[in-house]
Amino acid sequence: MRIIFDQATPVPIRQYLERHTVRTAAQQGWDKLTNGDLPTAVEEARFDRRIAIVVIGHRQWPRLRLEIQRVVEAVNRATPGSYVEVEILKNYRLKAGRIVCD
Repeated sequence: MRIIFDQATPVPIRQYLERHTVRTAAQQGWDKLTNGDLPTAVEEARFDRRIAIVVIGHRQWPRLRLEIQRVVEAVNRATPGSYVEVEILKNYRLKAGRIVCD
């Protein structure tokens, strides 16, 4: 599947999506579009007849990377026309090499 990251998506996620072709909105020349206009631009560029949208509930990489597997699973399960939200609710942090939930 081809994936377009919007402006706020942490780029390090790309390395976890090996099965997919990942580009940023900026690489496509769409860096000035709002999120509402981005799906339209993707469809008009004929990336796919229908697109899948995966919304990540938290965009700070230090916290998000601790739950990256949930994001990867959501992307891998996405099908054209689907909409999925991945909520990252808890405040995780690393302490002495261990994951701690506040």
